[in-house]
Amino acid sequence: MEPINKHTSIVTPLDRVNVDTDQIIPKQFLKRIERTGFGQFLFYGWRFNEDGSKNESFVLNNPLYEGSSILLANDNFGCGSSREHAPWALLDYGFKVVIAPSFADIFYNNCVKNGILPIRLEEREIEQLFRASKGHKYQISVDLKEQFIQRQDEKKVAFDIDPYWKEMLLNGWDEIALTFQYEKQITEYEKQQA
Repeated sequence: MEPINKHTSIVTPLDRVNVDTDQIIPKQFLKRIERTGFGQFLFYGWRFNEDGSKNESFVLNNPLYEGSSILLANDNFGCGSSREHAPWALLDYGFKVVIAPSFADIFYNNCVKNGILPIRLEEREIEQLFRASKGHKYQISVDLKEQFIQRQDEKKVAFDIDPYWKEMLLNGWDEIALTFQYEKQITEYEKQQA
């Protein structure tokens, strides 16, 4: 995983509640065996019309948000099934940070384990970000180490994150990489047990 410390991007505002993992990555695209290649199917049912053409009214198809790597979402983002493909699709598409007032627990954990920073903010802060970013190129900076978001109007908004998850993201560690931090102790233990 790539470490996340400071990250700056325009915000893509997805103003929908209860976005579930089947809407994030529909089930018919779960046949791949690797973690990559899912980005092309992200929000497929919303991004494309039935004939396969782009749905020009969907936010990800708006040229204003091209290249954005921060997704702004609404309540209960990532609900539904526990499929890990949902954060894989978000990451493969280019999103590194997802900001919402609430997340489904399993989805939140899957994000962190795959290198995406999920940030919970109070609803009034979310509403302000939606107002500022809808129809505009609105850039924010996220500082994970100091745990704040710097808005374009210079206002800083603090956020909380579990220290364990914070360390994992700052260092770009998944749980296997974290285990390797104890390789010396594991080797010593194995020698004692031989």
